[in-house]
Amino acid sequence: MSTARTVLVIGGGAAGNAVTVLLRRAGLRVELVEAKDDWNATAGSGITLQGNALRVLRALGVWERVAQAGFAFDSAGLTAPDGTVLHVARDLRTGGDDLPATVGIERPRLQRILIDAVRASGADVRLGTRAEALEQDGDGVRVRFGDGTEGRYDLVIAADGLGSATRAAIGITDKPEPTGMAVWRVAAPRPAGVVRTDLAYGGPAYIAGYCPTGDTTLYAYVAEDSRDRASIPPETYADEMRRLASAYGGHWTEIVPHITDPAKVNYTWFDRLLVEGSWHRGRVVLAGDAAHCCPPTLAQGAAMSLEDALVLAELLTGADDWDDALLRAYYERRVPRVRAVVEASVLLGRWQLDRVRDADVPGLMGRTMSLLREEP
Repeated sequence: MSTARTVLVIGGGAAGNAVTVLLRRAGLRVELVEAKDDWNATAGSGITLQGNALRVLRALGVWERVAQAGFAFDSAGLTAPDGTVLHVARDLRTGGDDLPATVGIERPRLQRILIDAVRASGADVRLGTRAEALEQDGDGVRVRFGDGTEGRYDLVIAADGLGSATRAAIGITDKPEPTGMAVWRVAAPRPAGVVRTDLAYGGPAYIAGYCPTGDTTLYAYVAEDSRDRASIPPETYADEMRRLASAYGGHWTEIVPHITDPAKVNYTWFDRLLVEGSWHRGRVVLAGDAAHCCPPTLAQGAAMSLEDALVLAELLTGADDWDDALLRAYYERRVPRVRAVVEASVLLGRWQLDRVRDADVPGLMGRTMSLLREEP
């Protein structure tokens, strides 16, 4: 079979946007469909991007914009709950010595940068619609959309997130599993002294931390035991986060007064997912959170999604045939690295949640971060 030329990307998050840009650059015809009318352009507070994520953003051609929009730093601090700095560690530059170790950025700003890149690529974009039915044969996939239209594609890339409907539709039964922890997040003004991520372990929360996201902004977070969302009225979100965060000193005393608007506070459970065996069925292949996700304890969720896009695009644009062997190669190349990140992220959470003290958490984290310095 000659190289397939028509691709449908389902989902306009990090993985979907990135793979669209890379495939369009290679001259493929790409259509991206996103269920949200606004392309998720305003959702979220902040995001931490480590060097291996920055490496992919550079390959996408958006690194300079990310650098201007975000806040770069090369160290992380460990503090006591009262704010006393106990240790400052220099972070490993996993993207190479010519990129910073970490950039914090407001999540909506990153999404807008990726949206602009997709628009500039010339991809066909359809917002506010879903892929509702897929019918495969040996040469491609016919897709029926929620608006009643249909299309036929040589390949479908399902990047529709943790609750991926496409994953279930192609017969993959894996589902995300809660880890028992949850996190409160909020965007806030950045105190002048906040120039890196600082983390406090202990106090009323398992983890209390913040990350600068720009010259005047940061996002702050506190992790606790997961609770039934139905038991927390949305109008109390700011009160709940402020109650936990008020127990912390140092820069938290400048951050807490800004936790006032419940609509700006996000509450999310920590989940774990790793689809084993393969990430495709026929001509439909998973990418990003649809295939795997990990607790944000290592700040690698977006990085793993971006790396998926880079590797999948590289394989697709470098092959004459898009067959089972190629899609299997994508899985086999990605799964060892993703598994290491998922396992390390989960173990770091368990170290807090279950007080698992016999595990070599620092050693595992060090080995995982060194692995991420290698090309994906």
